[in-house]
Parts: sequence; structure tokens; C-alpha cells
Amino acid sequence: MGRWFNTAGPCLPAFHYMIPASRRLPEAPGLVEQLGYFVVHAPRQTGKTTALRALAEELTAMGDYAALHFSCELGEAAGDDYGAAQRGLLHEVSRRAEAALTPELRPPQWPDAPDADLLTTALAAWARSCPRPLVLFFDEIDALRGQSLISVLRQLRAGYNERPDGFPASVALCGLRDVRDYKVASGGDPNRLGTASPFNIKVKSLRVGDFSPEEVRELYGQHTTETGQQFAPEAVDRAIELTAGQPWLVNALAREIVEELAIPATERITLDHVETAKERLILERATHLDSLAARLVEPRVRRVVEPIMAGTLAQLDPYDDDLQYVRDLGLVASTHPLRIANPIYHEVIARVLGANVEANVVADPRNFVLPDGRFDIGMLLREFAEFWREHGEVLTAGMVYHEVAPQLVLMGYLQRVVNGGGHVEREYGIGRGRIDLLVRWPYRSSDGKRRWQREAIELKVWRKGEPDPLTRGLTQLDGYLNRLGLDTGVLVVFDRRPDATAITDRITFQHAVTPSDRPVTILRA
Repeated sequence: MGRWFNTAGPCLPAFHYMIPASRRLPEAPGLVEQLGYFVVHAPRQTGKTTALRALAEELTAMGDYAALHFSCELGEAAGDDYGAAQRGLLHEVSRRAEAALTPELRPPQWPDAPDADLLTTALAAWARSCPRPLVLFFDEIDALRGQSLISVLRQLRAGYNERPDGFPASVALCGLRDVRDYKVASGGDPNRLGTASPFNIKVKSLRVGDFSPEEVRELYGQHTTETGQQFAPEAVDRAIELTAGQPWLVNALAREIVEELAIPATERITLDHVETAKERLILERATHLDSLAARLVEPRVRRVVEPIMAGTLAQLDPYDDDLQYVRDLGLVASTHPLRIANPIYHEVIARVLGANVEANVVADPRNFVLPDGRFDIGMLLREFAEFWREHGEVLTAGMVYHEVAPQLVLMGYLQRVVNGGGHVEREYGIGRGRIDLLVRWPYRSSDGKRRWQREAIELKVWRKGEPDPLTRGLTQLDGYLNRLGLDTGVLVVFDRRPDATAITDRITFQHAVTPSDRPVTILRA
């Protein structure tokens, strides 16, 4: 039986292509050896459960430890009832130990104890009866909430000084976020984590990172080795670019090609296959993508994402918790500069925020195709100008991301008329006040060969107290065109000043040239 690309749950070496789990957390064995209590965190579906489960199995197999990985999710329903949460947690420990450990390493019957001290008493009893030092991996620790989470963290700290004979020798807490203290004691928001911690015994926080380009090639190479099916080098490069190594996306793209598109093993996987798979993933909005998109309406997420979308400066404090929260979700990159984590997330965010616009566009995409098969960019601009004149104010008024509303209207309109034939690629210039769009449209040239028409559009906004962005926009568009190797482009300037003329009066078309004498069409809206 062959292996496949996994997009649901932990990877199993016998069934799934996978990067060796030990490579994902290379520092963890050393921390265990030091009797360390530490934190492992990463966005969802990046492989942390796979890595921790494999590490527990390896540590136990070495003969030096009794290591167990288990989930804290059973305690989630208990909310602030910390007694019920601990009983659910201990039930899961017993269940997992029954499956993963030999009888002499399993916990004894849990002793009776008050709710405030239930976990400490149970783990102490297990540590004393076990012939090996205990190593416990609390996965999904952030499923616990409020008083339940605080109780678990404080009890682990209380037993810490008794390790390794009277308490687990090493503990790792694994979740979406780094573990910090609730601000209850200082009267702060009890739903947010601060800097001090009842788990201040941790020696380190480890983050499970994305795949490196070499690891993506290795993963796809496993498929080639087993099936003989080749990935074209440019196809792998494009997958690396689109996913930025996000593990679920890397697997999902390949799975879409191999299983859903059902490309035969005798056929090479090409760049076009990757592009098609990307579009299908975005349109299907699989659970992983949908769960990220659902976060966009959260005020904390909007505060970070909206400036990226608008191309404006993000007003964030040093050590800003909202920024760290959005990074922990995986929506933005973990390194500077501030940016969306990968191009696929770019597309999902833009399409989710512009979905209402796209649903209200009645224009027939077929009308934008010229007799020679090329895309009619001139008609797009004229039709959008009319759409903006009639519906712009209503659509922008109803958008949650108000600062980027006009750009979202244009992107939603463009997506509707291009969808099904071509592709729209987006770049957000954080701090540069612009969004760059590239329309890629396939057509057949006179010699019958498949070609790609490329049209560049730059979006700018004229805001209160700012000078007319036309001059800067022409310069920026010039650089974008130069990078793309294009001779002409489009600049759209949305006037959002409070004293701007009525929307019906300010829509105009102009022609200009960039500093490098490239002709440009300007739409003022």
C-alpha cells in the first residue's frame, strides 16, 4: 500500500509522506535531558502533534524515560470548572497510557484529592510508582480556559521542585500560542495572556517552523521515489513560493494534484497543475483555510491585517500582544517585515473580504474576452467605473475593513470577471500605501501556442491631509512594471478625502507617462 499526502490529523510514517518528526523539534531531547519544563507552540496544522507524538515514542523506546503525549481537549468543555477539567485530563492520560506504555510504566489508580490539588497529587503518585522518569507532553493546552488553565499551570509549578522522583521530570506544554499569565491578579483582561506566568519555570519556548525549500523538495521527492511521478522543477518552485513552506498547504497542493486532479503517475506534474490546484484550494476553502478566514472579523486580527491590506503603516506597540496573536495564528509571517504569511493566505483573505462585492457583480465574464482570446483591460476599467459610480458608496459603507474598502471593491469586481479564465496575483506594499495587482490571462497566439497576457494595475488611496498620490503612484508603478518587464500599466486612485466631490463627479480617465516614459492609464475614482 502506497503513502499519500496528509491534510488531516497527525502524520503516520507508514501511511503518509512526511519530514522526520525529530527534525521539527531538534532542541526538545536536550531540554528533556536537562529535566526542563518548556513550551512548544505553532499555528494549527503545522505538524506539532506529529512531532510530539514521535518524540514521546522515541524517548520511551530508548529505555531511559516513560514519555507520553496526550491532548487537553477533553477539558475544554469544563470552562472554569477546574475540577471537571482535571478529571477529563487525567482520564485522557490513562487512556493514552494504556495504548502507548507497557504495564509497568502506566499510572496507578489516581488517588483521591481535592479539586485544587487533583493534578499535582495524581502526577506525584505516578512519578513515585514509575520505574523511569516521567516525560509528559500536554498537547492542545490552550483548549483549557480561564481558571482551568490557571489551575493546571500552577499545579505544575507547585510540583516542579519535586522532580524527577516525586513529579514528572520534564513537561512540555504545546498549543497555538506561547503560554503567558492571565492578567487576573492585576485586574487586567482575564481572556488575554500577559508577560508574567504561573508557568515561569519554563526554560524555553520552541516554535515548530514551516518547511524549508529543501524540505518541500524532499517531501515531494518521496512521492517521486514511490510512484515514479516527477515534479517539474518550476512546479516545485511555485509550490514553495505559494505556500512559503506552510506544512498543510504544501501537502494540500500536492494532494489536490495527485488525488483530486488525478494526474496519472506517468504524467509529469507541471506549473499549470500547481496553479490549478491553488485555485481549487482557494475556491473550496478547506477547513484549514476557512478557520483562518473566520478570524478576520476579530478586532485584534483586523488591527494587524487591515494596514497590511491597505499598504499603510501598522501602529503597533513594542511587544504588541495583538501582533503576536496574529503571528501565532499563522496569518502573518513570523519575521519582519510585517506581511501576510504566504500568497495563498493573501488570496483567501482578499476573496473573503471582497466576497460580497463578487456576489453582486452581474457582468458576464465572457464579455471581457476579445475576439483574439485576449482579456479586454480597457473594458474592465470602463465597466468598473460605472459599477463604482452606482454601488461604490453602499458597498464600502458595509465593509468591516473600512480603510481598504475601495481596493476590496475593485479586487472583488476584478476577481468576478477574471475568475474561470485567468488569475489575479496581489502584492501589498506595507508602509508604501499601495496594492499591486497582476492579471494573468491565457490565450492562443496566431501560431497556436499558449501564451500569457499580463496586465499590471496599481491601487492608491488619497486620504485626508495627504498630497495627491499621483506622482508617487506613477513612480511606484514604474518600478512594478520594470520588475515585471511590462511596457504599460494602469493606476487607480481612490479619493477618500471627506471634502472630495461626489462619487458621480470625480470618476475620470486620464493618460500619463511614468518617469521611464511608460504610458499609463489613470482611473480616478
